[in-house]
Amino acid sequence: MNRYRPWLLLAPFLIFDLLLVLAPLSTVVWQSLHIVSPDYEMLPGLTLANYKRALDPAYLPALSRSFLYAGTSTFLALLLGYPLAYFIALKAGRYRSTLLVLLMLPFWTSYLVRTYAWMTLLQTEGVINGLLLKLHLIEQPLHMLNTSGAVILGLTYCFLPFATLPIYVALEGLDTRLLEAAEDLGANAWQTFRSVIWPLSLPGVVAGGILSFVPAVGDFVSADILGGPDDHMIGNVIQQQYLGSFNWPFGSALSMLMIVLMGLAMMVYVKTEERGE
Repeated sequence: MNRYRPWLLLAPFLIFDLLLVLAPLSTVVWQSLHIVSPDYEMLPGLTLANYKRALDPAYLPALSRSFLYAGTSTFLALLLGYPLAYFIALKAGRYRSTLLVLLMLPFWTSYLVRTYAWMTLLQTEGVINGLLLKLHLIEQPLHMLNTSGAVILGLTYCFLPFATLPIYVALEGLDTRLLEAAEDLGANAWQTFRSVIWPLSLPGVVAGGILSFVPAVGDFVSADILGGPDDHMIGNVIQQQYLGSFNWPFGSALSMLMIVLMGLAMMVYVKTEERGE
């Protein structure tokens, strides 16, 4: 019985993985190997035509734009999230729980609602322009909405908690005796951070980067609401194939291509971080 106990403990996860991950993924793969008729019906026979079309250079701008926006927003989320996580984990004291609740508060509202809130703030007659005009800091409203900067801002805001929480977990478990030992050995604050805190928090940085980058690459809501026609990401193309053109096989092929590219990007990212560590 003891030899089967680990498998019994893993059984719920394996069932969950089989039903909610592998089964839908298999359906996407199966659909990507078919073509759709003018009547929106999948024709019999397997083909790689959808993958050949997905590799068309016409989709390269949307694909490269997705990785550029996702990479930039991930970098900004880590840049903002690290000091936030550092303060909550090591400096907040009895206010730690309150700050964690405030950090998690955006999750209590819809992602779509949060993105529309940024549209209200950034539009020409929005709150930010209105405040700047009242303070006489600008003479004409700034054009902030429907720009690439607005898309990156929306992605950074929405995925900031994903970058912050893993770093917080890594810093919260830090042995404070190591910091005291570094201080006793004459290390200043910067030397302690560089030699002790940063190396030990690096796994949290890697995890936060992955958790932010992966959903940001496939995001389409921020680009659709905050961006312009030249800011569409590959997620918008896939959404259009599923909900606009009803070409599910081609949308599935694009989705599989994104999964493969993101997997390769994550492998390179993790290997680079491990080599740096």
